[in-house]
Amino acid sequence: MVGSNVGPVGKRERSLLAEGVGLHEAARGVLADHARALEAVRAALAPIHAELVGKELESIPVSRLKDVTEGRLRLGALETAGFASVRAVYEAGRYELRQLPGVGAQTADRALAAARQLARAVGETVSVRMDVDRPEPRTTALVIALRTLVEAGPELRRAVDAATRIDERLGALLPAARPAGGRLRMALAGRERRRSALDAVAELRELTADAGARDVRLLLAQASTDLLREPASEIEAWVDFELRSTEYYSQLAEVSEHRSDVAAVEGFLPSEVAERVHAQVLDDTRRRVSLRGYQDFGARFALAQRRVVLGDEMGLGKTVQAIAVLAHLAADGHSHFLVVCPASVLINWTREIGARSTLRALPVHGAERLEAYEEWRERGGVAITTYDMLHRLPAPDGEGTKPGMVVVDEAHYVKNPDTRRSKAVAAWTGHCERVLFLTGTPMENRVEEFRTLVRYLQPTLLPSIRHATAAAGPHAFRKSVAPAYLRRNQRDVLTELPALVEVDEWEELSAADRAAYLRAVEDGNFMAMRRAAYADAEKSAKLGRLRELVAEAAENGLKVVVFSYFRDVLGTVQQVLEAGQDGLGTGQRARARGVFGPVSGAVPAVRRQRLVDDFTAAPGHAVLLCQIEAAGIGLNLQAASVVILCEPQVKPTMEHQAVARAHRMGQVRPVQVHRLLTTDSVDQRLLHILKNKTRLFDAYARRSDTAEQSPDAVDISDSALARRIVEEEQLRLAGGTGPGQAGAREP
Repeated sequence: MVGSNVGPVGKRERSLLAEGVGLHEAARGVLADHARALEAVRAALAPIHAELVGKELESIPVSRLKDVTEGRLRLGALETAGFASVRAVYEAGRYELRQLPGVGAQTADRALAAARQLARAVGETVSVRMDVDRPEPRTTALVIALRTLVEAGPELRRAVDAATRIDERLGALLPAARPAGGRLRMALAGRERRRSALDAVAELRELTADAGARDVRLLLAQASTDLLREPASEIEAWVDFELRSTEYYSQLAEVSEHRSDVAAVEGFLPSEVAERVHAQVLDDTRRRVSLRGYQDFGARFALAQRRVVLGDEMGLGKTVQAIAVLAHLAADGHSHFLVVCPASVLINWTREIGARSTLRALPVHGAERLEAYEEWRERGGVAITTYDMLHRLPAPDGEGTKPGMVVVDEAHYVKNPDTRRSKAVAAWTGHCERVLFLTGTPMENRVEEFRTLVRYLQPTLLPSIRHATAAAGPHAFRKSVAPAYLRRNQRDVLTELPALVEVDEWEELSAADRAAYLRAVEDGNFMAMRRAAYADAEKSAKLGRLRELVAEAAENGLKVVVFSYFRDVLGTVQQVLEAGQDGLGTGQRARARGVFGPVSGAVPAVRRQRLVDDFTAAPGHAVLLCQIEAAGIGLNLQAASVVILCEPQVKPTMEHQAVARAHRMGQVRPVQVHRLLTTDSVDQRLLHILKNKTRLFDAYARRSDTAEQSPDAVDISDSALARRIVEEEQLRLAGGTGPGQAGAREP
């Protein structure tokens, strides 16, 4: 017998067992709901994938089957029978092949096996693309199925992982603990069974307490709720896809288990470094965004190697990877972090940290920088400051607050160790165990600059970094500097991503910009308000960011199209870019082939096409300037993979059509779209109003043939919008109301 404690123990344990059973059922429910959602995606994906594989096999001549079998296959009879492609063999059955004259059982089986082998290889490489402008039933079904997973968000992965662990543990614990749920059961159980039951109960109590402390039940309940929602309508799904295409493609890559080039994803690191990175855990509890496979690897690399340069090509999400690292460290107990960046991206960093994580972002900039810095020291968070401001902040010492990590964006800014900004960065990074430098500028041909960066991070590597190493090629260079450098290129890792990556580049108006803007508002001049950010080329915040984007594109050999509604803005951009080439380094100058245009309404159609042809034919990097009304329709600009929009457009269809000039059939690289925007200005007001005006029908109509030919059919009145924004900006700047309150009113 168990003794007098059996009664009370059984009563308490009945309650604990019931709680465990409920938790187990919730976990299994989530796993079942998730499995159904995955199966829905796979079922929708299968016919699309099969067609893509079929098209690829159609282009492979049947003679290639001989290569697969190392010449052991005789194809004469198949070719005589009209089997010209691998697809014809692949789609034929064994019985059909064996009926062909001269084709025996062995030949038929070998041919079919070889075709299937090629089909598997092709299936691992083809990428599914959803064309938002030309939706068709099969891709619509796939988008609808994916939306369930996208809507559940990053929390779904956390819930599924928790459910998997709970299912495994409770699947073993509950049967073992069941005798402890009643006095009679416990009395009839043998001594070993009773001991096992009590051990299982103790473990069960610990598990349920931990689940309660971490709100696991709420996490599971929310996941099931998200997974069981009614499927979205076709229009809702496509509109959501257009807004969050990156998340859809990320889910698609995970579900389809698309195999990227592992060596490319890992930046061609040596196996010992790659293994160390894979062993690094990445905690996502403080993160609000899912990572692509290569981004996950990049974040783990920064954590495993501690002091590194992340040199991914522009457009691959270096900021997101850095935020993932900070979120992991925050979950691990670190409280203070520092980001150093150019002033042009300070707002973007602030917004991205708030949107992509639960971390607190504190801009340490401007007149109140010291107050913000003290708040950061006392309360923690991510302090974001600029290169020019960093030297004015008290550097951490033995007694000061040391950041858990220092992130240095656009790290090539500190290539000269003798500058004030470089010395300030050196002072901060010298006191921190973890440092992450971000730069999209390739280092392979800049050995001295790279040595400078490594001197901040891992000076012991300097003897191994020589010009001869870089001369051996980029892969050899990266392997030699693997402990401190990771770079991936778009063409190697973006096969699983959408072909369109959109980034809003928020800037603060400079003093000169602000003065021009205030004059325009006072005059009630809507058009002057829209281009006030370009009034002073030397002090324009937007132009500063534009120069940086173009310079980075030049470093990576990418072509750029710059769109503006205003001819004079394009003239200013042209002057700035052409003058800027004189100050470029030798490598940059070699790639800066020219600035073409502008393509404007005053340029005859034949001349416009010639400009585009010259731009396309230019080797490597080039820039084409286009007035958006003149170049947004009729010209094919797929040579460009970077699009810069100088200001938001009153007619959203105009912007859509302009981007479509580059993001269209024939484009072989993902297209990056950068919108230059300023806070507390007409840009912010315009976007706010247009966002509120968008309706599902409008979004559907915008993709229709009528909308493509007649933007006015779905866009709101220019004059009404201009009048409203001018009035509200005059009121706001006079101290009446802010954009948020004013934006609630409908015209």
